[in-house]
Amino acid sequence: MRLLVHDYAGHPFQVQLSRALARRGHDVRHAYCASLQTTPRGALAPQPDDPASFSVSDLRLARPLEKYAFVTRWRQENEYGRLISEEVAQFAPDVVISGNAPLDAQRRLLRACRGRGVPFVYWVQDLLGLATHRLLREKIPVLGEGVGRYYAGLERRLLRQSDHAVLITEDFVPLLRGWGLAEEKLSVIENWAPLDKVPPRPADNAWARAHGLAGKTCLLYSGTLGMKHNPELLLRLALDFRDREDVRVVVVSQGLGADWLDEQKATHGLDNLVLLGFQPFEDLPDVLATGAVLLAVLEADAGVFSVPSKVLTYLCAARPLLLAVPPENLAARLVQQHDAGRCVPPDDADAFARAAADLLNDDGLRDRLGRNARAYAERAFALDAITDAFEAVFHAARSDR
Repeated sequence: MRLLVHDYAGHPFQVQLSRALARRGHDVRHAYCASLQTTPRGALAPQPDDPASFSVSDLRLARPLEKYAFVTRWRQENEYGRLISEEVAQFAPDVVISGNAPLDAQRRLLRACRGRGVPFVYWVQDLLGLATHRLLREKIPVLGEGVGRYYAGLERRLLRQSDHAVLITEDFVPLLRGWGLAEEKLSVIENWAPLDKVPPRPADNAWARAHGLAGKTCLLYSGTLGMKHNPELLLRLALDFRDREDVRVVVVSQGLGADWLDEQKATHGLDNLVLLGFQPFEDLPDVLATGAVLLAVLEADAGVFSVPSKVLTYLCAARPLLLAVPPENLAARLVQQHDAGRCVPPDDADAFARAAADLLNDDGLRDRLGRNARAYAERAFALDAITDAFEAVFHAARSDR
């Protein structure tokens, strides 16, 4: 098959899937938004062992993406929808799968596929319409309610018009059934992380030494700090452990949350709070290995529509996890079921700080939780089985035409 795999964000595991599909003989074009700068990226550059049937399209907007300016962002997301639609015309795929895309861009892409008779698979990473509705009605109470309802409705329409939907958690199934999607058009394939690209490494490594972190005990956060994350929890850790010379709170991120932490670092004189921008993907194993404990946060009202993919990457690193996320979230359930870390409610900063202290003070506990995390990743992230599942989806989408 000729497959167009579109991941707006350019995350690591999606491009791993594209390479795996190409190695099976499919002609695969992997497309992403190169203008999106506030998210960690995967191995999107050419690799020496890439099959000839694999290619990458880095789609670029005319101007840098204005992620936090709503009107400009709306225009740019529509512009991006035109760019990815042109990929359909140029590449002429047999099937398109698209995830993480803004809804206006997804709408244009789906319309391009329908116009050319190309089966469209909606890869549901987040329920963006629900998230937009909740965010806007809080930020702009009157106008935001109307705009939010529009996007919630648009998301439902796009899903109903898709030939198939891949859901990353069973939690989404009842909701999508309620939206009128037939059972046979839904497949659950949980997200994963590129296990071979994130091998366990020693804490004393080249990246740690380069950033003055060798010999320190680090509480480390790596990934997006957006509107559904609470950076105050990370600040709380830096404040609580400011008198421990051996402890550093390391945040590898960019965007509004990281900017806010930078202001707080200066205000409180927090030399123990280390703020770094996104690092090259090839450095990721050493970055995560530097953390004695790996951190993730997610706001309470995001628990239904978001599963932090950073948690899956953390599991590969053989380090214990500390999550402040809703207990019903899939990430929290995974960590608790497989005894890979500790989870606290997202609104309980005291519990977050206590759990961090417990982990920092018990080397044996950290070692055991880290081993459990890696063992689960090795069982769950087998790429052959995942690729089989996606191939089955693509064949189903084509046969339904």
